[in-house]
Amino acid sequence: MPRFSRRSFLHLTVAASAAAVLRGMGEAQMAAVSRPTSLGANAVFIDSNENPLGPSQAAREAVAAIIPRGGRYSFNLANDLTTTFAQAEGLNPEWVMATVGSTPPLGLTVLAFTSPKRSYVTADPGYEYGMNTAESMGVRVVKVPLTSTYAHDVKAMLAAAPDAGLFYICTPNNPTGTLTPHSDIEFLVANKPKDSIILVDEAYIHFSEATSALDLVKAGKDVILLRTFSKIYGMAGLRCGFIIARPDLMEKVMMHGGWNPMPITAVVAATASLKDPQLIPERRRINAGIRQQTFQWLERNGYSYIPSQSNCFMLDVKRPGKEVREAMAKEDVSVGRIWPVWPNHVRITVGTAEEMERFQAALQKVMKAS
Repeated sequence: MPRFSRRSFLHLTVAASAAAVLRGMGEAQMAAVSRPTSLGANAVFIDSNENPLGPSQAAREAVAAIIPRGGRYSFNLANDLTTTFAQAEGLNPEWVMATVGSTPPLGLTVLAFTSPKRSYVTADPGYEYGMNTAESMGVRVVKVPLTSTYAHDVKAMLAAAPDAGLFYICTPNNPTGTLTPHSDIEFLVANKPKDSIILVDEAYIHFSEATSALDLVKAGKDVILLRTFSKIYGMAGLRCGFIIARPDLMEKVMMHGGWNPMPITAVVAATASLKDPQLIPERRRINAGIRQQTFQWLERNGYSYIPSQSNCFMLDVKRPGKEVREAMAKEDVSVGRIWPVWPNHVRITVGTAEEMERFQAALQKVMKAS
């Protein structure tokens, strides 16, 4: 493998040796496969944890300005992005790499640290991409139920997989939007099997006030951290994220992927977003307000849900979720998918205030008609 600079603006793609990653399905692919085809032109899409606000104004202006340079690669601009993030977080830029969202590095980390002899350990329900990738490689996937507070049960995860190669912690969790305490992640790091790795996915961290696991990476622990611009930054369609880790761990992940320049539009939009100090608190406030209004409406109308600190939550519809999802689509409202462990729950993305009002009207009609 040729030598590389982590400060260059390169991202991870899946080479022939990492074909298993392609067989997994990320959030976008799963939404595309499961999204009803009967929806009208004005349908409400609250099924894929997208941010309806889209990129910030600064990000949009940066994209527009860079289009004339779209015939050039983005190498130099990547240095600005990783350096901006590293300086803000007190990191060495060599510990940060820009990626096309957080899905490719998730899959490549599975390739790097699991095998038929080294298990992949995850929450259930949890984000499926890593487990799908592991299964396609013949890796044992250990699914551990969440605790009574809907956190990752780290003690049960340890007990269930003494052969673990990789522990996957998504906090806030997808699909529940619930947090795993930092102290629990610390316990997992301190008690994990030798040579196993903790992968912490913080795709939704900015919607909450939770403590990041970035301090564990800085301390040189066996922890890899994922971030994305797809959620609070509203850049799901532009595709940009980070993998953050010790250089030796980064090297092992990189060995399983090829190299390509990042989309130049994603780079400048991400950089502009990082430089906007009001973006995260303002969008966190907007999301929390609409989420809380939705929860209050659900409570007033006798619906059960799992309290979330993210931009999605699980709604208990008390009947097969697939049926409710199909009925909602007939009302031009597309809600999220179902997890096998909870067949009577559907995942709901927090949309705009208007979208959630349409969701409420459709839900009342569907539930009363059943």
